[in-house]
Amino acid sequence: MPREQLAVLDKLDKAKTQGYHFLAIVIAGMGFFTDAYDLFVISIVAKLIGRLYYTDPTYKNPGTLPPNVSAAVTGVALCGTLAGQLFFGWLGDKLGRKSVYGFTLILMVICSVFSGLSLGHEPKGVITTLCFFRFWLGFGVGGDYPLSATIMSEYANKKTRGSFIAAVFAMQGFGILFAALVSLIVATGFKSKFPAPSYNEDHVRSTQSQGDYLWRIVLMFGAVPAALTYYWRMRMPETARYTALIARNTKQAASDMSKVLHEDIVEDLDTAQDKVMSADQWGLFSPQFAKRHGVHLLATTTTWFFLDVAFYSQNLFQKDIFSKVGWIPKAGTMNAIEEVFRIARAQTYIALCGTVPGYWFTVAFIDIIGRFWIQLMGFIMMTVFMLALAIPYNHWIKPGNHTGFVVMYGLTFFFANFGPNATTFIVPAEVFPARLRSTCHGISAAAGKAGAIIGAFGFLYSSQGKTAETRDRGYPKGIGMRNSLFVLAATNLVGTLMSLFVPEAKGKSLEEVSKENLEEGEEKQHV
Repeated sequence: MPREQLAVLDKLDKAKTQGYHFLAIVIAGMGFFTDAYDLFVISIVAKLIGRLYYTDPTYKNPGTLPPNVSAAVTGVALCGTLAGQLFFGWLGDKLGRKSVYGFTLILMVICSVFSGLSLGHEPKGVITTLCFFRFWLGFGVGGDYPLSATIMSEYANKKTRGSFIAAVFAMQGFGILFAALVSLIVATGFKSKFPAPSYNEDHVRSTQSQGDYLWRIVLMFGAVPAALTYYWRMRMPETARYTALIARNTKQAASDMSKVLHEDIVEDLDTAQDKVMSADQWGLFSPQFAKRHGVHLLATTTTWFFLDVAFYSQNLFQKDIFSKVGWIPKAGTMNAIEEVFRIARAQTYIALCGTVPGYWFTVAFIDIIGRFWIQLMGFIMMTVFMLALAIPYNHWIKPGNHTGFVVMYGLTFFFANFGPNATTFIVPAEVFPARLRSTCHGISAAAGKAGAIIGAFGFLYSSQGKTAETRDRGYPKGIGMRNSLFVLAATNLVGTLMSLFVPEAKGKSLEEVSKENLEEGEEKQHV
């Protein structure tokens, strides 16, 4: 027979949706808002940094970041994120979710500010400083993934838990949109204040020196939402599941949740303490974990990995894709700040039309359709639309067909977010036992960031053309944009296949779906 649920956890599972749920969504969600801003804003200003520090006036085209520098600037935050997900995921299970939650936010605030500063004005000093602080910024961002997901899953009731976790993650969409809007507003102000000819008209004056302030302001602005959230994060009590099931203090858990739910929770402390003391204590590398959750961990890590290969390739290199299909004019026809404006405007359109709506469709339907079917549908549709971009690619790049390309491209984002980009975040926060929940979420997320790193570095090189005219200066020969889109379609197809192993958690308590309520040897009867 399954073990009887603790009274405090039963109350949380059956609680009506109320104010503290929405407060938790906002507090945890603002972290993700900041995460997305910090990770994706670099793609908007990278070309400006290339113009400012690597322009050769004797060359026919504006300066761009050299291949190794571009890879470092784009990917270093992802490397930090991967490390942070593993470290803070493990720490969240050891010290408590709340204990390390505030530290990640402080790290993000400090590193956002220092990312906009630099040692000297030479390229080497600027890029070295930028990469150093973006690594540690990513480290803090990485901690937010397992902690936010775990906190929200452990606060939510079982009826609407999927929607609540999805709502936290949906703030990522607003962060991406906000990054584009801030860049657009700042670029508009600089563009009107410091007009300049295009690069083709004047190689020197087209790169306004004031642009050096523009990219720094945009990066440093990421500290604002994180700083505003810190006070409220520190006021949140520790989750009842950590306090009761890991710290084994059922009295404190009942007391904390009585204040949150605004009702007295009566717990038989002796009986409750016996329950938590007799609960399973096997670890991550035990045969018991492999038996109960080995396939689950394989599914959550591989699906997140293949999703992020495609998702980050598309997001971080929108500017390059749009330039190659002609939606953004050639760099030589614009000045430096005008190019930032055009990139930010294009990314604003994609965020408004595809990225943000997709997240909120998941919020609306995940507890109706379920995690499994949304993830499977999303991967299938991403594969379909990626093939629809790749197969007739030569048609899309012809003048007059750019709008069709952008619409199809936007739909891949819609189904990424109304699909695996949301569900890969949600499922690991539900299917693993409390004492390993944050750790396993961190491992799953880190696998995703490994995919993001491969996508970021790989796409940068693979999308280059085979002839000198079709690739950026300094880059080796690649397979071209069309073939790169075929590769992304293939990764989405593999993600579809691995999604068949993802368990469904709709309508179940966390203890039920993670099998924590089963006695040793009972799992075969409850598969």
